[in-house]
Amino acid sequence: MVSDGEAATALQVLRGLDTGPRGLTEAEAAARLAAVGENTPPLPHTASWPLRCLRALRDPFTAVLLTLGLVSALVASWGTAVVILALVAVSCGLRAAGEHRADRSLAALRELVGGTATVLRRAGEEAPPRAREVPVADLAPGDVIRLGPGDLVPADVRLLRARGLTVHQAVLTGESAPVAKAAADVPEPDDPAGAGAFQRPHLCFQGSGVASGSATAVVVATGERTRFAAAQGTAGRRREASAFDRSVHGISWALIRFMLLTPPLVLMANAALRGRGLETLPFAVAVAVGLTPEMLPVIVTTCLARAAALLARAHRVVVRRLPALHDLGAVDVLCLDKTGTLTQDRPVVADALGPDGHADPDVLRWAAVGAWWNLQLGELPTADALDEALLTAAGPVGEEYDGLGAVPFDAGRRLATAVVAGGLGTHVLVTRGAAEDVLARCDLDPAEHERLLALAARESGAGLRVLAVATAEGPARIRPRTAADEHGLTFRGLVTFRDALVPGAAEALRGLAGQGITIMVLTGDHPATAARACRDLGLGPVEAEVAADVLRRGEHGAVAGPRAGTATPEGPGPHPGPVVVARCTPEDKARIVGGLRAAGHTVGFLGDGVNDVPALRAADVGIAPRTAVDLARETADVVLAAKDLGAIGHAVTAGRHSSANIASYLRVTLSSNLGNVIAMLLAGLLLPFLPMLPVQVLAQNLCFDAAQLAFAHDRPGAAALRRPTVLRPRAFLRFITGFGVLNAVADLATFGVLALALRGPDALDDQAVFHSAWFTENLLTQALVMFLLRGGPRPGPIGRAAAALAAVGLLLPPSPLGAALGMTGLPPVYPLLLAAVMGLYAPALRAVRARHDRRRP
Repeated sequence: MVSDGEAATALQVLRGLDTGPRGLTEAEAAARLAAVGENTPPLPHTASWPLRCLRALRDPFTAVLLTLGLVSALVASWGTAVVILALVAVSCGLRAAGEHRADRSLAALRELVGGTATVLRRAGEEAPPRAREVPVADLAPGDVIRLGPGDLVPADVRLLRARGLTVHQAVLTGESAPVAKAAADVPEPDDPAGAGAFQRPHLCFQGSGVASGSATAVVVATGERTRFAAAQGTAGRRREASAFDRSVHGISWALIRFMLLTPPLVLMANAALRGRGLETLPFAVAVAVGLTPEMLPVIVTTCLARAAALLARAHRVVVRRLPALHDLGAVDVLCLDKTGTLTQDRPVVADALGPDGHADPDVLRWAAVGAWWNLQLGELPTADALDEALLTAAGPVGEEYDGLGAVPFDAGRRLATAVVAGGLGTHVLVTRGAAEDVLARCDLDPAEHERLLALAARESGAGLRVLAVATAEGPARIRPRTAADEHGLTFRGLVTFRDALVPGAAEALRGLAGQGITIMVLTGDHPATAARACRDLGLGPVEAEVAADVLRRGEHGAVAGPRAGTATPEGPGPHPGPVVVARCTPEDKARIVGGLRAAGHTVGFLGDGVNDVPALRAADVGIAPRTAVDLARETADVVLAAKDLGAIGHAVTAGRHSSANIASYLRVTLSSNLGNVIAMLLAGLLLPFLPMLPVQVLAQNLCFDAAQLAFAHDRPGAAALRRPTVLRPRAFLRFITGFGVLNAVADLATFGVLALALRGPDALDDQAVFHSAWFTENLLTQALVMFLLRGGPRPGPIGRAAAALAAVGLLLPPSPLGAALGMTGLPPVYPLLLAAVMGLYAPALRAVRARHDRRRP
């Protein structure tokens, strides 16, 4: 963090760092480097394989499965224990492997280019300084460096000398326009530790890029002490649960409470009513396992891993944290910066206006002539962004004149002047710069001066950057022209610039809005500039607010919350158009994102600079492009090959695809399992024997689990992809309770049919027939539930898996494997009775599903 250089003069800074204009000696630099460390920002460590697997156990169902597996082993139910522990191992392995693949993909995308800096070093105390290139990592506080166009500022520095220096600070502040810098000493700022330090003209910060000019500066902070690295401490890791955690864990814990109550209830009821005690413990554990969605960790991880692999292969989107893909599917607010996302980091000419405010191409021609000769005659021939825009718009101009001299841009006077040969014996000065400074040097009466200032202010208020152009013709002379000659000018007009739009951004934004996602633009730019970019993209009339005003009103949670649309049981409605918040500091962005999450939204944030790191951490899903700074890229959950909103649309669709399949699996398995458990508990109390042997419960669960693997390969209907997917625990529990009770009724109807066929409950002494019939009925009802509750247009893999499950239910009992499990073939009358039960259950299930769909918003 820069402290010594913020309020001190250049001489005081040099003395405080025990250095001078000639730089450090090699020995001093080596000693300081050993004391403070290399000039590299810290990066997060990659987790080891054991740690990845242990983190997977934090999933509540995975932890409960592990507990049930250990309990099964304690009661010597080895088959159950082996299967459950195998499922736990597969789930942890799949999740760890997915995260490992994501880290490897990210490493392949990372640009590993070692930078260098030009530093003045001395061989000894009396030796003269010599400029040489050294690795950026070898810089130490007190080093004197030189900067030129195109250089990256390698550390936090205090300028000692500067000539026409402007730097890009977008990576730190989000500003799209270069900022002028100068070496002059200035008073201490009101917020020396705040965001205002970035506007101090004599300070440059690591991560900035030199747009134009040259400078000599002293290094005041390196490595972890720079503002670039300090951004890691401006916001901690997310402490609140993500959207994925909130949705799945809310449902999980409700079921876990019921599941943990089941074994004690079964043991006490059987002991009290049937005199059966601990011998029913394996059955009680099997019933608890029957309620558990054992395949949930495997299904979730498989769905997300398949979607992540497809995104990486087809769209070059790397998902570093698998649950983030589910969160992407639930995103209803996407926050992003303007520069580089909606607009390119370069201006283009919007218009050329004469003094009367009407279009005048001659103004553009004179501005381009000045840009051409300032470039040709400048000390460092590098065009800045405005010069490039002028020369691109005007075409080949300037060479028809003879260039005689140039007065380069200076941050103090905000002007640049070129001198060209005019008519016989005359010189023409072409001056370009800020409207106030150019008009102050023109021969104008006060009224005209005010009118032209108002014209410039009008264009600036419309979100355009304004460049004033003036000329002056005078007699030729040999003595070079200087800034003192910039007076008595004739005002030619204004050239206005807008930010170049990112190709495809407008279409991508419309696509995201069509997916029910509100767009929020959080930028450090001027409000008018940000609003203008949105209007240029065809996003309709947009009014930008200043972040300080939004936060002062305490509405950072309401910007896209209650005002975003009508609330529904599925969550807050989408905002009708983009929301623009300007003049955002990094802390402002994080606070706004946190407020949105507190209001119940699932928030994605796209950023690429160190100024975006706090917001990336605060969001449910942090998104960064491959070209982002290392810290932002390492912080993000999702990494894009390019800063492409279209790729985000693909990622959102993939997340919703996976989430829809996971939700379908949960609806099917939990409603079916709940019905079976209720029926088994009641039958266990009514029958003189166990309604199903523990090994048969396990076999039934294995068959159902194997069939449900098809959910990882299903294609959900289009309706599931049109809006954010969030599992609301209360609504979800109501769904599975309703369908679970219906399934329990079908099971109990089967029990009644069997009791009637065997001449009353007291005659039910043929346990093998009863077990076989109920085993078959359970698999048939589960197959119907898979087929009818899934949703979507075509059955696909789910239909094939349901058919296979039904076939197993019919063919397994009479087979040799069925005999080994204690089952037997059914007499011909039983399949007919079961078919009658299924014939009533299927239309009832379809009717209840249709009623649910009608009530669903």
